[in-house]
Amino acid sequence: MNSKKMIEEITALPVEERVMIIDSLLRSLNQPESEIDKKWITAAQQRLMEMRSGTDSTAIPGNQVFDRIWQRFQK
Repeated sequence: MNSKKMIEEITALPVEERVMIIDSLLRSLNQPESEIDKKWITAAQQRLMEMRSGTDSTAIPGNQVFDRIWQRFQK
């Protein structure tokens, strides 16, 4: 089956099935790196524990973080 025909058939599917196909294709392109993922999870859990215990004084509200990001991209 050629790509054009495959795309035509996929676009005729219900939205939920198209989403599953897109997700599968994206996962095939961006294979997770288990060691890196484990390190990020560990860091996130540690950060959460610090925030909950009150030992972390560097928390920045999310809206400020996003404002800074938008400012960088608007330059």
